[in-house]
Amino acid sequence: MRDVRSGILCGGSILIDVNTVVDRYPPQEHVAIIEEEELDSGGPAFNMAVNLSRLGAPFPVDLVGLVGDDAHGRLALEICRRAGIGTRGVAVRVGLATSYTRVMIVRGDGRRTFFHRKGANAVLSATQFDFAGAAAKIFHLGAPGVHDELDRPTEGGNGFSEVLARAKKAGLETNLELVSVAPERIRALARPCLPHLDFIVINEVEASALTGVPVGGPGPDWPAAGAAARALLALGVSRLAVIHFPEGAVAAERGGRDYRQGSVRVPPGDIKSTNGAGDAFASGVLFGLHEGHPVQQCLKAGACVAAVSLASHGPSGAIRPLAECLAYGERAGYRPAR
Repeated sequence: MRDVRSGILCGGSILIDVNTVVDRYPPQEHVAIIEEEELDSGGPAFNMAVNLSRLGAPFPVDLVGLVGDDAHGRLALEICRRAGIGTRGVAVRVGLATSYTRVMIVRGDGRRTFFHRKGANAVLSATQFDFAGAAAKIFHLGAPGVHDELDRPTEGGNGFSEVLARAKKAGLETNLELVSVAPERIRALARPCLPHLDFIVINEVEASALTGVPVGGPGPDWPAAGAAARALLALGVSRLAVIHFPEGAVAAERGGRDYRQGSVRVPPGDIKSTNGAGDAFASGVLFGLHEGHPVQQCLKAGACVAAVSLASHGPSGAIRPLAECLAYGERAGYRPAR
């Protein structure tokens, strides 16, 4: 019987990024000058939904999570309305602040420092996720480490693993995104989730924390990254493990081959910030997986979307339709994947 599922359901972190460009990052008790400030979508769930919309997703994109009854919550819902993102699964909680992050971006080198208020995300629980009658093909969830209720241990793991298990039982394919909290916390929270995942798309720091395989270093260690991807499959990911880093990405497919893709050679003048580049990469990959594209094509899409995203201080502002992102990558060229 033909699979009639369509769409990506994005659940978990919904927040507003307050992107603040400063002339320098000061030592304590010193002053920095704010040069620009803008509000944008933030958090793995929200960013994924907005990115897919901006890429021109030809399938439904929906969001699940919590916001507060405040200006940031209203902005989040308005962003969704303008982007055509379904918000039936987004609850508004009176008396709670919408989660937000002050992203301090240093002019010139784009380095970022984050000050996060947990807000409504702290009370998001497994009960908010209802997969009865869900028609989506893929469920994307993020991110363990910043959700007090979902992070809480349960008999079978934690709230995140419980939600993923229910999504799988309902017939959805599953993907998990992480945030770079302490390595031991990543291990404790994310390892119970791995047996409930079809896919995982994470960076090299998170992969090292989960697998114990040291991927980072002075320059890319492609063989180590490939070993970490295969280790994620051994830990329970059922279909595809993808690890991205500044120089490119690797993927390991269960029962199949390994893949490598160099990152785009983005001209320095095109870079404003790396804020949200990982979310952008993941959105390119998931777009391709939803559409049944070959893994190598999915990795190239991820690299191109991440490259285009660097032209904005926010995570999604520079993202264009996927064909335009791919064209940008072809013009700029790719780093060698070796």
